[in-house]
Amino acid sequence: MPRILIVEDDDHIRTALRLMFEGEGFDVDDASSGEAGIVLFNRMASDVAIIDVMLPGMTGFQACQALRTSSDLPIVIVSARDETADVVLGLESGADDYVTKPFVPEELLARVKAHLRRRPVKSAQAFKLGDLHVVPDEGVVRQLDGSELHLTSTEFRLLTDLASMNGKVLSREDLLERVWGYDYFGDSRLVDVHIRRLRTKIEPDPASPTYLVTVRGAGYKLVL
Repeated sequence: MPRILIVEDDDHIRTALRLMFEGEGFDVDDASSGEAGIVLFNRMASDVAIIDVMLPGMTGFQACQALRTSSDLPIVIVSARDETADVVLGLESGADDYVTKPFVPEELLARVKAHLRRRPVKSAQAFKLGDLHVVPDEGVVRQLDGSELHLTSTEFRLLTDLASMNGKVLSREDLLERVWGYDYFGDSRLVDVHIRRLRTKIEPDPASPTYLVTVRGAGYKLVL
């Protein structure tokens, strides 16, 4: 059974989410603060987390950062703030997804299930990006000195899915479906922010990318 961590200070929303996910067969841990959520996660690691932004004490962004330092679990941030700057901040904090309030519970459930069923990254072919050696079957990116470059599971899937296209362009909608498992309710900002984060890790000069290239009006491609 999948285990979900819900960090939400609104008692009514937290209870409603708990009941919904328990009804879908999830084991649920819930907390009203980021600090309590981290304690619960350290006690029993979750498979996915939902974190509200406006929390007492540490913010949802800070809680997300804290979880991300020790785990690659999918993290969905929920917030009443829909400004692009807030969405970017949430994703830059390490979240995989950002859902705005008020949200449709069934949509949130669908997004969580999409994260959990994302297929493992498998490919017969390893490939190189400059000094980086990407091994999809092992789920690792090694640097020239042999040390491992850390990518989140979403970043790694984004990289390998683009590599599998042999230089062909994938649109934002294609990437939402392939990497996040979303169709009609995806937010293209998810793609753009994760592309930018990935560039900071794999590009010699992220401001002038040579591998992960934008094709204006079409999407993105990976140049090997």
